[in-house]
Amino acid sequence: MAKYRGPVCRLCRREGVKLFLKGEKCLGPKCEIEKRTGPPGSHGDARPKKMSDYGVRLREKQKARRMYGILEKQFKAYFAHAARMTGISGDNLLQLLERRLDNVVFRLGYASSRREARMLVTHRHFAVNGRPVNVPSLLVKPGDMVSVKPNSRAKTGINMNVGSSSQHAVPAWLLRTDDGFDGRVLSMPARDQIDSQLEEQLIVEYYSR
Repeated sequence: MAKYRGPVCRLCRREGVKLFLKGEKCLGPKCEIEKRTGPPGSHGDARPKKMSDYGVRLREKQKARRMYGILEKQFKAYFAHAARMTGISGDNLLQLLERRLDNVVFRLGYASSRREARMLVTHRHFAVNGRPVNVPSLLVKPGDMVSVKPNSRAKTGINMNVGSSSQHAVPAWLLRTDDGFDGRVLSMPARDQIDSQLEEQLIVEYYSR
């Protein structure tokens, strides 16, 4: 499947906010968006242009898509699914994105970024309800157990992430066990339990135009 292979810091600069695509580096002084302001390709004293209403909605959709590492066709399918569900379409969309296995692995602290979480899932380091999986887009549901496979627990990267994430808050809809290598999905994520800088209503308006 096609995927973006360029410098991810460029994506943060394009959206004008930190998308936390490189884990701990995004929190330190080496973060590219701290050193270079403005979108990529802008030079000198070029003044930012005022965006149209369409441009504002487009940028919000692109921000969400890049934050979760999803291509356009797949993101559009998520929105179509969310629109068919009962309730508020924007909340439904964020709920679907949060339930992705790669995002759950990231939220539980097993990876420093969603990009790293996707790689770990693809390499079969995780099991859901005891069954090894390698599909990052798998949607978890309440009661599911997400575990680091026993033969993967000694992997340096996962061990380091589990240790460094011990002080990071796990969302209320997830629970990580004391040993750190097992997590359970307690409930569907509510909007106030999703730590996101997104304005989902703008995404709904983009697709409803």
